[in-house]
Amino acid sequence: MSTLPTNGSVLPITRWGEDVMHRLNQPVTDFGDDLQKLVADMVATMNAAEGVGLAANQVGVDLQLFVFDCPDKDGKRHQGVVCNPKLELPEGKDRQLDEGEEGCLSLPGAFTKCARPDFARVTGVDQHGEPVTYEGNGLLARCLQHETDHTQGMVFGDRLSRKYKRRLFAEAEELAPDYPSDWPVSPMLNAEEHEDQPVAE
Repeated sequence: MSTLPTNGSVLPITRWGEDVMHRLNQPVTDFGDDLQKLVADMVATMNAAEGVGLAANQVGVDLQLFVFDCPDKDGKRHQGVVCNPKLELPEGKDRQLDEGEEGCLSLPGAFTKCARPDFARVTGVDQHGEPVTYEGNGLLARCLQHETDHTQGMVFGDRLSRKYKRRLFAEAEELAPDYPSDWPVSPMLNAEEHEDQPVAE
């Protein structure tokens, strides 16, 4: 398991509707100090929001990059940094769908069922430009797919039927007052009411 940086600062999370969330992001080409700081800040932000993954565009940065710290189906924890991710999913008889709940830190508090393959593999490079591969099942598979989608300008709401999307937005609107505009820099309000929620990416 890789070690994520711990010296970052918490940033406000960008919400659905902002342009950077809904267009193909730029590939990472510079692996210098600015990228190292961004990765550390993303990890700090993900942890402050109690998420299992976070993409660069979720902090307003137009780069194909995500960080994650997420368990698989057996509870084994996986963490890493992926730049320029490429997603591989099972096909044919190997493709089994997981109909579990999904949420997004950029639409905080709202969850709904979203069918995704129950296994995923992502390849790319880390923040130092070294090749990485991550794969797994359960929540980890969902996380790798969700975060790679973000780098391509897709949010999980784009994968929902109109009915489920309406329900998701209604729930998000109801919970919006609990999430300050600079969340998680400013803490969530009424946090005790959200304690039993699933985790979001």
